[in-house]
Amino acid sequence: MIARVLTVAGSAAQGSAGIQADLKTFQERDVYGMAAITAIVANNPVTSEGMFTNSLEAIEAQFYTAVKNVGVDGVKTGMLFTKEIISLVVRLLEKNAPASLVVDPVMIGKMGSQLLKDDAIEEMRERLFPLATVITPNLHEAERIMESGPITSKEEMKHAAKSLHRFGADYVIIKGGALPEDAVDILYDGNGFMEWEQPRIDTIHTSGAGCSFSAAIAAELAKGAAVEQAVNTAKAYVTAAIEHALDFGKGIGSTYHAAYRKHRAR
Repeated sequence: MIARVLTVAGSAAQGSAGIQADLKTFQERDVYGMAAITAIVANNPVTSEGMFTNSLEAIEAQFYTAVKNVGVDGVKTGMLFTKEIISLVVRLLEKNAPASLVVDPVMIGKMGSQLLKDDAIEEMRERLFPLATVITPNLHEAERIMESGPITSKEEMKHAAKSLHRFGADYVIIKGGALPEDAVDILYDGNGFMEWEQPRIDTIHTSGAGCSFSAAIAAELAKGAAVEQAVNTAKAYVTAAIEHALDFGKGIGSTYHAAYRKHRAR
């Protein structure tokens, strides 16, 4: 049977990030994708409104539709936005523990929009992280979670990974795309580190890169891969997606989710 993965995250109307990026990634990585939408991010250019949260009842209904009607081999969380939504998701995951859980602590969008309320950070850190197989913060998210100063080097990333690991996740991977030099990601399992380093790709069109990376990890874990191999595959997948990113002529364009299949051998 095909592996089944549920994403609990926000919907991004432009199609590059959030639920849309997750489902595209699940399809590309050959797993059956399902979604529980927590909020809709639309950035309406006419009204300037951009954030529309779903009710807790609607989120719970979507979750149980996937779990009870299809079954779930792995779960990924993305944008959760409020303390109340995180509390609900924790309760649902505690009652229906998946074989693997990838937590992408989405906080700030590519356009600078706030995607996690300030009073929700502690709830995520103290209650959701301990349930996670892997958490995947970028540098800015790691700084906010730890309430630390800027992370500007690989050594500081390693220190941050150790600090984040204490919150209870099995693995921590910190994404270093915002470093001034080559892009490096660092994985920590409580004992040692693994590093993935790539030359920086000269593009601003990276919308959805973080969502797609964590979704690819979730897909590989659901298929039975070890965490290190899942990260390795996800890194290759998202690197190809950035190398062949899509520019629609306005703002930050999208990573191209089919690039790994089209331009690289599986």
